[in-house]
Amino acid sequence: MTSEPTHPSSPRYVLFDVDGTLIDAVANQRRVWERWAAGYGLDADAVHQVALRTRPMETFSVVAPDRDPHECLAVLHELEDEDVRSGVYAAFDGASQLLAGLPPGRWALVTSNYEHRVRGRFARTGLPVPDVVVDAASVDEGKPSPLPYLLAAARLGAEPKDCLVIEDAPSGVESGLRAGMTVWGVNAPTPVEGVHRHFGSLREAVADILAFAAEPCRASQV
Repeated sequence: MTSEPTHPSSPRYVLFDVDGTLIDAVANQRRVWERWAAGYGLDADAVHQVALRTRPMETFSVVAPDRDPHECLAVLHELEDEDVRSGVYAAFDGASQLLAGLPPGRWALVTSNYEHRVRGRFARTGLPVPDVVVDAASVDEGKPSPLPYLLAAARLGAEPKDCLVIEDAPSGVESGLRAGMTVWGVNAPTPVEGVHRHFGSLREAVADILAFAAEPCRASQV
């Protein structure tokens, strides 16, 4: 792990990734890609393995290079929207307690998904939605670009150095680090490279995240 930076006293802000961090959507994502693959007569497992590593447009170029990528994306979006309406979703243990305990106006969601789907999933799981949601339509460059997290900080009126990013995936961790923020990893068996702290589950991180948001100085390195 890298050394966690320290800064003078100032308000603290927490920026959350959504899928894999607050919402357990692994089974849903796999089901959506399986249905998409079936519609094109493709091997579902092979498609899903590519989709785990790339963005949708990049996935299409690999698994269906002869297909119109915009058509492929439209079909995928229809399947994702249907899954939000009818799929079974669960929040990770500790998510409800954590979000309810954060100071209003001091946290945001930064997701590679779209806001209407995030709101649908949060409604299904009973999680509160903050005032600031940075989604795939909010920025020209998604994670691992720093732009999504920098935009969230700007909308909160926060300096990047005062923001804590909670992520589960390498691209999100890189995005937060490149934005000059403190980054903690959750829901992974081993630390993602670069994180300042690592927690095996979101539940394990709840008390520390709330302490970070409540205290006028940064949490100490562990």
